[in-house]
Amino acid sequence: MADYLYGINPVVEAISGSGRQPLELLLAESNRHQRLEQLRQQATVKQIPVRLVKHHELDRLIGHDRHQGVLLRLEPFSYSSLQELIECWRGSGKNAFFLILDGITDPHNFGALVRSAEGAGCHGVIVARDRACPVTAVVEKAAAGALAYMPLCQVTNLARTLTELKRAGVWCYGLAGELDAQDIFSTSLEGDIALVVGSEGSGLRPNVRKHCDGLLSIPMGGHLASLNASVATGIALFEIVRQRKIKGATI
Repeated sequence: MADYLYGINPVVEAISGSGRQPLELLLAESNRHQRLEQLRQQATVKQIPVRLVKHHELDRLIGHDRHQGVLLRLEPFSYSSLQELIECWRGSGKNAFFLILDGITDPHNFGALVRSAEGAGCHGVIVARDRACPVTAVVEKAAAGALAYMPLCQVTNLARTLTELKRAGVWCYGLAGELDAQDIFSTSLEGDIALVVGSEGSGLRPNVRKHCDGLLSIPMGGHLASLNASVATGIALFEIVRQRKIKGATI
């Protein structure tokens, strides 16, 4: 089955970026939107084939009509290996910065998390092969082009991956809501860090939690006890960025 990306902004990013190779641009023949014409011209310059199709054909290909009149057919998604991520970090001359996702199954959350990781400057996002959302058109649209720049690694065993990262000198912190977790705003995070985030419902799995060096929490001042996973992760990622800038760490 072909991989499709939809929506004007994500398609613009995909054509302009250095991610997956675009294979064909499909445009609704009845849509005369100026930005779609600009997309057509951009694709022509990049020597990407362009095909005009009926609006309902776009609906059929992705199963809904929220595509804004444009689909981009892409080569299959290629995951990076853990070793490639580690080599990328070591070659950068910067402090390690990884995001690890344990059981994120909602494609909108997954895409938003990848987008936050790219904005924060992470070296890569690591996900489990099972209990995880695959890269879909919904994920890519929610990521808003971030997957063109953010390496994504899929592993069979997250606990083993945490052990490998710790052997490489990376501190692995799980984001949790327990009372005995460390306040993230009072914890030094300017070193080599991997942030581990669990699912919306059950959080970190016990075996993954056990392999973390420590647990971090975001202090809450209201009546609710927790935040949406992508919101909490965004706060945590940029707290790490903030601390590193203040401490003068290499980010």
